[in-house]
Amino acid sequence: MIDAIDPKVIEKPVVRCNMCDREVTSYNTFFSPTNEVTNVCWECLARDEKGFFAHRGFRRGSRLGVIPR
Repeated sequence: MIDAIDPKVIEKPVVRCNMCDREVTSYNTFFSPTNEVTNVCWECLARDEKGFFAHRGFRRGSRLGVIPR
């Protein structure tokens, strides 16, 4: 018999995100080929997919009229 699991009902334990080091309840768990577990929260995953992991003081130079080359 196959049990259907609704992802909205599953109670996950609270874990620390490996990127931002916050305790989160909504996260994804990834396994590496060496069987290491990596937990990444949804916010960090969204930032990583957008390609925007910049430091806090980051500013684009082209917005000030200077195009860095």
